Amino acid sequence: MSKHKPRDLAPGRIEKLRRILAARRIVRVEELSAELDVSTATVRRDLQALETRGELHRVHGGAVAVERRIDEPGFDDKTAIAAAEKQRIATAALRLIQPRNSIFLDGGSTVLALARLLRERTDVTVATNSLRVAVELAGGGPPLIVIGGELRRLSQTFVGPLTRHQLEQLHFDRAFMGTMGLTPDAGLTTTDPLEAYTKTLVMQHAGHAILLADRSKFGQVLFARFGALENLHTIVTDSGLDRRTARRLQRRGVTVITT
Repeated sequence: MSKHKPRDLAPGRIEKLRRILAARRIVRVEELSAELDVSTATVRRDLQALETRGELHRVHGGAVAVERRIDEPGFDDKTAIAAAEKQRIATAALRLIQPRNSIFLDGGSTVLALARLLRERTDVTVATNSLRVAVELAGGGPPLIVIGGELRRLSQTFVGPLTRHQLEQLHFDRAFMGTMGLTPDAGLTTTDPLEAYTKTLVMQHAGHAILLADRSKFGQVLFARFGALENLHTIVTDSGLDRRTARRLQRRGVTVITT
């Protein structure tokens, strides 16, 4: 006889599932089956129902919570958050740049901190879709290519289909990317589909995609996906990232550098 309890009331089970999801953000079918004492088929039906309601996003073997708020702070506000951590991340990222590298600088606030460290470098070529990075390097420093497109004022980046023509003509040794969310299962996510579109193109044209992200970005899932862990070569983050998450990322083939 099965150990499961099919007569458990669905509303109570769903509410318990919601509490588990809110606490962990990432859940697995087998674990939920054991904790809720129901079959894996029942868990999958419950996850499907919650996905239909927009409460989670199903991935292979489980699900991740959907970030309910899609509000994004302005660029200057983001720059002020975890400023010391971002500076350390940028300093560590600088060591990954070799002479004669062609590099892409994304629009994140941590990437802007890296751009400031490149103002005295003339031995690399920089491409960017970030208005702030372009202004930072406009007065001198490395040769600079600005990728044009539709200006997204909130992130101060040029995004969307108009960026494709330029990006398809270029190859980057290193692409330094920012993100608003990252989980091992959902991958890299942000709030805006047009920004996600351009980020995806950049990573497709990079030899190494390097993510610069402080620990607050881990465990977050936003609306628009722009890459999987398999698209990343390296993550540079702060020492606050928990070891379990770091080990899981490393098992997926990503080099994790903590500062």
